[in-house]
Amino acid sequence: MLATKESVAKLAIFAVSLLILMKVAASIVTGSIAIRADAVHSAIDLFGVIIGYTGIRVASKPPDERHPFGHGKAENIAGVVISGLIFIAAAVIAYQAIARLITGGAVELVTIGIYVTAAAIAINLAVSWYALRVARATDSLALEATARDLLADVFSSGAVLVGLILVRLTGIVLLDPIVALLVAIIIARTAYLTLKKSFGGLMDIKLPQAEEDEIVACLKEHSDLIASFHKIRTRKAGSQRYIDFHLVVSKHISVERAHQLCDELEQEIKNRLSDTSVTIHVEPCDGKCQRCSTSPDLCQPT
Repeated sequence: MLATKESVAKLAIFAVSLLILMKVAASIVTGSIAIRADAVHSAIDLFGVIIGYTGIRVASKPPDERHPFGHGKAENIAGVVISGLIFIAAAVIAYQAIARLITGGAVELVTIGIYVTAAAIAINLAVSWYALRVARATDSLALEATARDLLADVFSSGAVLVGLILVRLTGIVLLDPIVALLVAIIIARTAYLTLKKSFGGLMDIKLPQAEEDEIVACLKEHSDLIASFHKIRTRKAGSQRYIDFHLVVSKHISVERAHQLCDELEQEIKNRLSDTSVTIHVEPCDGKCQRCSTSPDLCQPT
């Protein structure tokens, strides 16, 4: 899985580098502020992709003496940095667009700009779709941030393409910077969504409800041995999930059987949720739990 994440990150670096060259050349030839804004976005994308790649590399390192829980949050940090870069891209594009609206300017050889932008969309769409697919399969936050950054570039290039076509059909040059402003808004929204998800891991928010429901369902399947459970806590660092909870069992159960039960639960939870570390605190039933009143044999000597 790791090799796949790294290879996709490398592919993204190559694709974005190619897109920068294409867009810079097209902006010089046509004088389009929208294409130039798109090129700036791609240039910032390149920094983001490199940071994402670095985050994936660091997160893959095994736990060590200074980082006993591993390096998974490197992906969250990379996601936050990438979000910041996307915000910067939006600000730069908005500034250039407003400047063009004030000063004016001509757009030439629009047809060339249309062809180059369409080609850029095709390349970026393929790479971003593939990166997002691998990110979801590997649960990589850094790669997902990279993929969403590239997908934002697809949307921005699409808006540029529409603007160039409108300029070609109507001859209204002001449509070019107006489209660039719309691109800035789209990019800023993507930055916000990426930042929100990345910060979630840094703040140790709990796992999605669907995943916590999987944990509860797994525990309920062992109701013949478990009196109750409580204090379920979950969090995530990069793609690594951390789960801990208290398990109440009969005080008459042997230490060996309690240990076997914990091993079974850990493995079953890991089978349901990948990249998971499970910690279980076993407690003896005091004879007053709810199960004692409904199933008195559960907590009695066998």
